[in-house]
Amino acid sequence: MAFPKYVRVVDVGPRDGLQNEVREVSIAARIALVEALAAAGVPSIEAGAFVSPKWVPQMAGSDRVLRGIQSRPGVTYPVLTPNLQGLEDALAAGAREVAVFGAASEAFSQKNINCSIDESLRRFEVVTERARSEGVRIRGYVSCVLGCPYQGHVPVADVVHVAERLVELGCYEVSLGDTIGVGTAGQARAMVAEVAKTVPMSQLAVHFHDTYAQALANIYAVLELGIATVDTAVAGLGGCPFAKGASGNVATEDVVYMLNGLGIETGIELEQVAVAGRRMCAELGRRPVSRVSRALAAKQELAQEASEQLSCSGG
Repeated sequence: MAFPKYVRVVDVGPRDGLQNEVREVSIAARIALVEALAAAGVPSIEAGAFVSPKWVPQMAGSDRVLRGIQSRPGVTYPVLTPNLQGLEDALAAGAREVAVFGAASEAFSQKNINCSIDESLRRFEVVTERARSEGVRIRGYVSCVLGCPYQGHVPVADVVHVAERLVELGCYEVSLGDTIGVGTAGQARAMVAEVAKTVPMSQLAVHFHDTYAQALANIYAVLELGIATVDTAVAGLGGCPFAKGASGNVATEDVVYMLNGLGIETGIELEQVAVAGRRMCAELGRRPVSRVSRALAAKQELAQEASEQLSCSGG
């Protein structure tokens, strides 16, 4: 088994990260974050979600975010559109890539959207059909692939079923999400290997949360299988809503640092991403979750102190 030469990083911080933060962020700050990530070389940035502000107030104004971004050639800006109204609003705002979200857990599906897995997939049919008619690319998400907060174990056959249906509906790629971050490397590898028997590895991505500090190990394990697209969130934005005080999304900085160490290309400037994450965390009034971001900041502070001491001593 060999690692891919290039890994495409999809930064979901501006959507999946910020929607789980307690403090709401201004439209201008959200636009600035997206543009900073693009400037740092991130090739795909999830810019927002066209959902009811009643349920996800942090994503209110996603149309203004999308319209306000100075888009860069070669960078995609997907947005979440869980229903037809959300899709129409996204299209009106200029979206060229959208995402739909299904669960592999029956209990999770019932608790969150009050319908079965198959019913939720049927609801997506009209959304994906409309998106395809407009020539808009569609990305699919499958949540709870390695565990569910309500039912516990999730059969891999259910993960395969949802992933296969999303591809049939027109998704060019399916991101497999460990929503509560309970999976380990062996479990992640086995799950991806099983899904890849039905959906080509080239159409699969992973979205691992770091609740139990396993995300990097899980990513490493599936890179060896051929996974070449990884979802991350700058600074580790977003908590896990089912584990109070726990980490949520794996940090972009930590993943890029690991990939750099493996000799895998991403096209991303690590220090620029870290700066973008620290600026957003300042908006949120907290430190980055990313260990790499903290280490880089500490290194810069030490270098600055040394420079000032040298200047004061006349050296």
